[in-house]
Amino acid sequence: MELHALTDDEDFLEVINIIGRRRAAKIYRHRDNHFTKWNDKEFLNRFRLSKDSVRFVIDLIQEEISHPTNRNFAVSAECMVLLALRYLATGCFLSVAGDFIGIDKSTASRLTTKVCRAIASQHLIFIKMPTTEEEMRERSRGFYMISRFPKCIGAIDCTHVKIISPGNNAEIFRNRKNFFSYNVQAVCDASLRIQNIVCRWPGSSHDSTIFLHSQIRNQFENGDFRGYLLVGDAGYAIKPYLITPLRNPITRTENLFNESQIRTRNPIERCFGVMKRRFPILSFGIRQRAEKVEAIVIATAVLHNIARNFNDALPDINEEEQEAIAAAEINFEVENVPYYNNGLNNAVRHHLIHEYFNRLA
Repeated sequence: MELHALTDDEDFLEVINIIGRRRAAKIYRHRDNHFTKWNDKEFLNRFRLSKDSVRFVIDLIQEEISHPTNRNFAVSAECMVLLALRYLATGCFLSVAGDFIGIDKSTASRLTTKVCRAIASQHLIFIKMPTTEEEMRERSRGFYMISRFPKCIGAIDCTHVKIISPGNNAEIFRNRKNFFSYNVQAVCDASLRIQNIVCRWPGSSHDSTIFLHSQIRNQFENGDFRGYLLVGDAGYAIKPYLITPLRNPITRTENLFNESQIRTRNPIERCFGVMKRRFPILSFGIRQRAEKVEAIVIATAVLHNIARNFNDALPDINEEEQEAIAAAEINFEVENVPYYNNGLNNAVRHHLIHEYFNRLA
């Protein structure tokens, strides 16, 4: 359409109206106040954390994620956090999570990543190994109360977090159950709080390989934990600081040791179960680019510890979530894992069996 020379004010106003109609009107969706809309149990089931825990998280990262002004109906820090929690709580498409909060898909994608990275950046505060003798003694006491296993400050294991195909080099992410995943290593205490977590290894990596290249292994090798121990399953090589079960216990003392060791490392298996029940996205699968997965997993670990600190109850779980959790669990075989029956690596375990558990038998 050609615009002829304007001769009067009416022509000018007509052109302005035509141009204005061609521009799509910006739609602002209604955003509920979810703190008042739901009772405590309904809120917990929808966002996987209690109201007190969520308020704590909002206060924790508010300055980092908030917009400088409220111009153009900017999304508040409260809505951003609830959006991210809804996504982690369901593993749904971002468009669905956005609809729940009242924003579009592209905004939901951007804000979810922003919030998860902000929460993950708090990992040095909420995820840490004990550093003082008093802290180590306290962690050791917690494990001792389970099954009288001495000097233990952590239980270690790995779990698989399902992802979509990462594109390039996708096959290294394919695990033994034939789906794409990250193999995530974690160390927890007796209260199921995560003390150390590693999320950068593809699903085809073996647990022992991840531990071999981890910082926590270097810290134990350097004596940073002053003779205290980790417990792990038979997928790990026996070390002076990493105690694994006997493969073929024979005597009463050896069976007592194995029973105690297995019960003492049980918290890490329970920890993974609690995390996946609280945040089913870890089981259903993370539909994001591979470079975003680490922040999402670390964020769930931080939120898990915050929930433990607030003594949050576990949300209700439906059948679909239970099946997804069960399907994601993988028990790797232990062939080709270095295993020593004698020598320095077995010295501490030998001493525990014959000097400590022999007296308990």
